[in-house]
Amino acid sequence: MAEKDGDLDRLRIFTTGGTIDKVYFDAKSEFEIGEPTVEHILREALASLEVTVEPLMRKDSLEIDAADRAVIRAAVERCEESHVLITHGTDTMAETAIELVGIGAKTIVLTGALSPARFRSTDAVFNVGLAIGALHMAAPGVYVAINGRVFDGTRVRKNRSANRFEAID
Repeated sequence: MAEKDGDLDRLRIFTTGGTIDKVYFDAKSEFEIGEPTVEHILREALASLEVTVEPLMRKDSLEIDAADRAVIRAAVERCEESHVLITHGTDTMAETAIELVGIGAKTIVLTGALSPARFRSTDAVFNVGLAIGALHMAAPGVYVAINGRVFDGTRVRKNRSANRFEAID
């Protein structure tokens, strides 16, 4: 990643659901997608950014299809901000990243979590912080920030058996 000219002043965050926003219901013994958690994460971290959060959908990423990806792309294209963070489920995050390639001079970072942000033990807070750092430093393009690494959005995959992301050579 190369340092960019200028500072990150305004940030648009689109939420799509995924594990980061899941809530566990004991009575049902299942997870459901709840309200977006990213604003809460940033508030607790004392982040001093001008942020606009826009929920686009509340879906597990396995349910996100081509039509949903078109909605995500259109939202990114129409927003005024040049820095965009997208919270997304991890299973199909890489597919969505590929669909966002070629959107002008925007720096787009997708992140999510392998355990819900509402859990005491979660990677969500770390991943959101990593994504914000990537937005500060990365040149325009599409990236995935997760597991302590920032990946080129066109060269990443989720290794489900190892429960981590890795670069595609």
